[in-house]
Amino acid sequence: MLQIHEPMINATINNIQSLIIHTIGNKYENGQIKFSDSETKIEDPNIRSLLTKYFTGSFKWDEFYNFYHTSNIDLNEIYSFVTSIFDDPSDFYEQSVKIAKYLYEQSTHPKIKAGELYIVYFTGCKVEGKTVDAIGLFKSENKDTFLKVYPSGSAFKIESERGININKLDKGCLVFNTSKENGYLVAVVDNTNKGTEAKYWTEDFLHIRPRKDSYSQTQNMLFLCQEFVSQISDEEGKAQKAILLNKTIHALKKDTVNTDEFAKRVFEQPELVEQFSQYKQSYEKANDVAFDDQFEPNSQVLKRKGMGTMTTIKLDKNFDIRIHGGEQLIERGYDEERELFFYRLFFKEEK
Repeated sequence: MLQIHEPMINATINNIQSLIIHTIGNKYENGQIKFSDSETKIEDPNIRSLLTKYFTGSFKWDEFYNFYHTSNIDLNEIYSFVTSIFDDPSDFYEQSVKIAKYLYEQSTHPKIKAGELYIVYFTGCKVEGKTVDAIGLFKSENKDTFLKVYPSGSAFKIESERGININKLDKGCLVFNTSKENGYLVAVVDNTNKGTEAKYWTEDFLHIRPRKDSYSQTQNMLFLCQEFVSQISDEEGKAQKAILLNKTIHALKKDTVNTDEFAKRVFEQPELVEQFSQYKQSYEKANDVAFDDQFEPNSQVLKRKGMGTMTTIKLDKNFDIRIHGGEQLIERGYDEERELFFYRLFFKEEK
């Protein structure tokens, strides 16, 4: 049993009840799909413990998702398959084959690697104060080389073996049997693909979107402000942008955020506030999100996704100015004689 503790969220991934492994090739490259004839039996408790660590050790437990579909959640394939298993665990093998076939159909990008698909049924898991079962979908794509050293007579021999590093889960998805009506509670890992092909796991295969909670509300507000500020003209230099992003972060450190008051506090000028309001509407439509009139910011988002680099002004290759506040104490100008821009900073003491 592996237990993970994070601020505000506790998750315990418990007993592996069932496990089956299928091999998924790249359909684009005419790769094959191979099905196991039966479930994999795990008799060694040490192997069971290592597998649990491998399957769950890479999850952050701070951001959750839901399955979704534009018209009817029941039309989401993975949602339908896991629902069948939750309703009747004896249907585990049949549904695992359907899941493998569906993943294979999505494996059409040339950069997608072949690998093993592990489908796992966990019992007695705990998440957000509830004890529920969970279904895990995990794909291993990369193999590491390990050295095996062992005694041979009065000396030692060294051999190499190819295998899976249990500390490096390539792709993972845990579906907790709770909040079914909203598309279940889903946690996701994808440590391999960062480009266009990355979408095949979260979008093409799983069809998930961030759960509407304090984490996603805070994260979306950060992203919204970053996008809005980035499109503001650079005529007055980048100090204004850095100051606005700094004010964004500080405004999200309150216990409760009212979205209308937030905009007025950060952007102040009525014209800029109105532009932000219009941009927010476009952002909501383009990203299929909706901001509550009021929400509680998530401190973990600010720690992990705070825009430190966006509040730093880089001047040629000589200086960096980090804006923490005090926008009234920085001035930008142009020196006609040197033909160079400059910043003037006002302060009381130097530390």
